[in-house]
Amino acid sequence: MHIDKDLVAASATPLVLGLLADGESYGYAIAKRVAELSDGRMEWTDGMLYPLLHRLERNGLIEASWGRSPAGRRRKHYAITPAGREALAERQAQWRVVSDALTQAWEAAARPLPGGPATAGGLA
Repeated sequence: MHIDKDLVAASATPLVLGLLADGESYGYAIAKRVAELSDGRMEWTDGMLYPLLHRLERNGLIEASWGRSPAGRRRKHYAITPAGREALAERQAQWRVVSDALTQAWEAAARPLPGGPATAGGLA
């Protein structure tokens, strides 16, 4: 299944903030976790992830520090800030509203029309 790029973009910030709320991480691990959570249906490229991480850092929602991998390679670790936790709470509230509205719209669309399809338009 292809996930529309607008939906990926809209969900990227709350996803990253949510993952970092659970503990610090680095770029590759974040992308891998997103793929795991979506059963492989969302695969983020470096060209999408790193600009997002840099923007979140510039906006004070996350902070970065250099660490080392178990193999000794340097890598940048990201952690959520208090402002990031506030932004995450706000995004969660926004997504609940969107999710509720979508659920109601889709449930309404799935209900049969009054009178059923055989009587639609006065045909019986």
